[in-house]
Amino acid sequence: MAFFCINSSIRALIVTLMLWILPLVAHAGNFKKNFHSTWGHDRVGMLDDGKLLTLTLDKYSGSGFESKSRYLFGKFDMKIKLVPRNSAGTVTTFFFLASNGPVHDEIDFEFLGNVTGEPYTIHTNVFSQGKGNREQQFKLWFDPTTDFHTYSITWNPHNIIFSIDGLPIREFKNRGSIGVPYPISKPMKIYASLWNADDWATMGGRVKTNWKEAPFVASYGGFRITACKWARSTKSTNCLKSNTNGEKDEWKNQQVNSSEKKWMKMVQRHYMVYNYCTDKNRFPKGLPVECNLS
Repeated sequence: MAFFCINSSIRALIVTLMLWILPLVAHAGNFKKNFHSTWGHDRVGMLDDGKLLTLTLDKYSGSGFESKSRYLFGKFDMKIKLVPRNSAGTVTTFFFLASNGPVHDEIDFEFLGNVTGEPYTIHTNVFSQGKGNREQQFKLWFDPTTDFHTYSITWNPHNIIFSIDGLPIREFKNRGSIGVPYPISKPMKIYASLWNADDWATMGGRVKTNWKEAPFVASYGGFRITACKWARSTKSTNCLKSNTNGEKDEWKNQQVNSSEKKWMKMVQRHYMVYNYCTDKNRFPKGLPVECNLS
């Protein structure tokens, strides 16, 4: 069975949930106004007057871009069409980063390529105060290379929600009160990149990048940002209390509701391929404290 095929019972659940959950409305933003290239500059393409952006990877360099502004909490939607055909060894990313130092904060969506016909692996992780090791990975239930799909991160003081096409696949709750690191105070920029990671990305590095397939191209087709834009004079509490940019405020206190939890549990049951909370070999002295909580 192809990886993006779904049996009838799962398909029925998806249809039901789609009726329960309002879909994300992803208005296309302008990449020229909100982002700039950071590396591989001639491999970053601006098309349709900034409504479409492409990243290219060849044997000599990958490419990437970042937001011009920093944000402290928000809801961020990015439409992405991943590298088609044989994408083994490549990594396409959409993530947030506060700094590159040893105590950095980071929230990651990484898409690990594979050989033709095999599913992409979605790698998610959360860093706070330089501490990560909280990875969850999933295989996709659709082909992400034939059309754009919306990948979203909702980040507020309560939790971080990773979603695809408006439906959550992972929730990371703020449990700072019991010592679990959580990104709460450092403003972050939005980043995206396409690069070669064939030393680890596909089957642990056993499958290398086939440069005969190059150049590899990933497309970013639009974004929506509803967030607290950072300025030195801004206090996050004031931003969270106000109506930012005239947009709706649901994201500021958003958590996964009961119908979304059904979807999330189904995805984790059928498509999760790695969960740090079950990796006892990695944590021989005991799993992270949040793994024992619901």
